[in-house]
Amino acid sequence: MSTEVDLFAGLFVSDYGVSKAWYERLLGGEPSFLPSDTEAVWELAEHRWLYIKENAAHAGHGELTIFPGDLDARVDAARGRGLEPARHEDYPGGVRKIVYRDADGNEIGFGGAPAT
Repeated sequence: MSTEVDLFAGLFVSDYGVSKAWYERLLGGEPSFLPSDTEAVWELAEHRWLYIKENAAHAGHGELTIFPGDLDARVDAARGRGLEPARHEDYPGGVRKIVYRDADGNEIGFGGAPAT
């Protein structure tokens, strides 16, 4: 059995155009590819993908957390593109989570180790 795992994590959105622009600002660039007129996919790391797909009936109920290599750099970059977090969470041991919400209410968190 292969130990390699590919991950496609998806979120439903109500307005593809608005959401695509917002995720470009959050993730720092254009999608890696566009499978359809209402779906965009970003490669976050090798074998790890995040996609949005227009489906108004299911929009706004998603939640996911991404652990980037440098949480502070990720948050600073998003701030530089005009996005502010919805909230900050602190956990035992100093682990931090910075949460953003898209226009539909989907929550995208970035987690990381204690600040240095």
